[in-house]
Amino acid sequence: MASVKPGTESSWLKPGWIQDWDPENEDFWARTGKRIAWKNLIISIPALHLAFAVWLLWSAVVVNLNSMGFGFTVGELFWLAAVPGLTGPTLRIPHSFFPSKAGGWIVHIVSVASLLIPLTWMFFALKDPNTAWSTFMIIGALCGFGGGNFASSMSNISSFFPTSQQGLGLGLNAGLGNLGVSSVQFLTRFVVGAGIFGGIAGASAIYQEGKFVDNQWVTTAGGTVKDMWLQNAAFVWIVPTVIVLVAAILFMNSLRAFSSPLSEQLQIFKLKHNWVMTWLYTMAFGSFIGYSAAFPLTIKVVYGDLPDAPDGLALQYAFLGPLLGSLIRPVGGWLSDKFSGAKVTLGAGIGLIASSLAVTMFTHPTNMDSFPYFLGMFLIMFTCTGLLNGSTFRMIGVIKQFTFQTRGPVLGWTSAVAAYGAFIIPIVFKGAIEANGAPDLGLYIFVVFYAVSMVILWYFYLRKDAPEYGA
Repeated sequence: MASVKPGTESSWLKPGWIQDWDPENEDFWARTGKRIAWKNLIISIPALHLAFAVWLLWSAVVVNLNSMGFGFTVGELFWLAAVPGLTGPTLRIPHSFFPSKAGGWIVHIVSVASLLIPLTWMFFALKDPNTAWSTFMIIGALCGFGGGNFASSMSNISSFFPTSQQGLGLGLNAGLGNLGVSSVQFLTRFVVGAGIFGGIAGASAIYQEGKFVDNQWVTTAGGTVKDMWLQNAAFVWIVPTVIVLVAAILFMNSLRAFSSPLSEQLQIFKLKHNWVMTWLYTMAFGSFIGYSAAFPLTIKVVYGDLPDAPDGLALQYAFLGPLLGSLIRPVGGWLSDKFSGAKVTLGAGIGLIASSLAVTMFTHPTNMDSFPYFLGMFLIMFTCTGLLNGSTFRMIGVIKQFTFQTRGPVLGWTSAVAAYGAFIIPIVFKGAIEANGAPDLGLYIFVVFYAVSMVILWYFYLRKDAPEYGA
């Protein structure tokens, strides 16, 4: 396997273990380290992009299931959108510690390969209108493989970059990786509407427009009837996944200096700031991924059944939220490098509170006139979560209590806990919508959580007599 030492120029492209690594050494970084770090980042980004696409694939598919002949209730559809948000975070817990134990190279290979399991199964299941809800739930749970990958990806990439570039490196990896959410919600609308893969993907099924009445799907008399290839939603991601898997095998690395026994990694649970940042990152990423999972179906239920609602409303606009949140994440990291992560977190957190309250003014519509305001408030919410994702991860990258050896496991652990937002928010929205026809109660609960988070942020990192932690 590769062993890259300072001054060794010919081996930087090789995969496998690197024995010597010192990114804080400016000479080593300029001569060899920078190229190796960016090589691994360039492969890590599409790998993480695909992971997020698989993880949130159900959020884009569920809005069309009943139109294809599956007779699921609103509650069952929200469960399908939510279940990857339960398994994904759970898998993040072991992923938090895998890179330091097995090496980022092997972990990336296994992580990318695992995505092919739910993609292939979903492809075949969506072709059969007799597929049971329980089968879809199992496939949804397996989509959690994508959610688990984030922890190991961020932990691994953090180890390649010097402290001064933690915000940039982590921001690009997570921000462009997060774009997988937007990509899957954007592309699904187009790939399911045409037989773009010919006979390879199989025949179409009949799509028929309808709406929910008393929690049951009722087709609309005289509504749109057309062919649809829903299985394409899964098939379109299979070839890119294979390509990235080959790239990971041929070019990615593991760092021997980053390798440490599990017993040493578990010491992070004795660090006070591990728990503080777990709370704050849950506010940030938990909100982003939870709203991403729930947004398409929320649009469908709140606005999609109005008489003047256009066909395909949910997927026509839902991708914009994750798109903004993902694109702005590196900006949050960059601003934090410039002004401090704690200050950026405070500003974005206040914005999230205000927009979360404002959106409830537009959740009881009688026509489509208020939809632009509803969408606009949600887009502000997504923008704030993106800034928070960048700023809080940058805080973890520079807090003095976290050493080079503990930083990766801390990043992985905090991301694991935060990812449960992908389950909690859809389920809370489900309960609120079933009770009152709108997600308002859930949003009020989250606003209280955000307010408490701002108090915690102020106490540990912003009050006048708070110790200096470099956040």
